[in-house]
Amino acid sequence: MMQHKEQRVGVFVDVQNLYYSAKNMYKAKINFKELLKRAVNGRKLVRAISYVIRADVAEEHTFFGALENIGFEVKSKDLQVFYGGFKKGDWDVGIAMDTIELAPRLDTIILVSGDGDYIPLVQHLQRALGCRVEVMAFGKSCSSKLKEEADEFIDMDNQTKFLIKRELPR
Repeated sequence: MMQHKEQRVGVFVDVQNLYYSAKNMYKAKINFKELLKRAVNGRKLVRAISYVIRADVAEEHTFFGALENIGFEVKSKDLQVFYGGFKKGDWDVGIAMDTIELAPRLDTIILVSGDGDYIPLVQHLQRALGCRVEVMAFGKSCSSKLKEEADEFIDMDNQTKFLIKRELPR
C-alpha cells in the first residue's frame, strides 16, 4: 500500500531515543514540528503521541508545552532511579500498547524510533492488524532489522530540517 491523502495516520514518538541520537551524533536537538509535518506528509492525522520521561529539570515543562502546541499529546512517566544510582526510563511497552489499541482506527502507523526492540511490534501491526508501518529515525543509529521490517523507512540523517543546532557557550 502506497501513501495517499486519505490514509488515517498515527504518529508515535519515542522522544528519549531521538533525543540521545540527535545529541550524541549531531550535538543538536530535534525539530518536532518538521518531524510531525514529514511524518503525516499530507495525510489525515488521527493521533500524534510523544512519550517522554520526567527528570525534574526546569526546562522540561517548557519542552512538554511546546510539544503540545505543535499538536502532540504528551505522555510522561518518571525516571526510575534504582539502588546504586542506576537510572531507567523507557516507554517500549506503553508505545506498543497504544499502537496496538489504536491500530483498528489507523491505516498507517508511524513509529519514530530506531530501537530494535520494536521489531516484533512492527511485525504484529503489519500481519495481525493489517497496518502499514513506517519508521522514522536517524539511519546511523537505527536497527538495520527495524529498517528492513518497516514498509517504509524515513532516514532523518540526511535531512537537516529535523535538527536544531545547539548554541555553544561563549
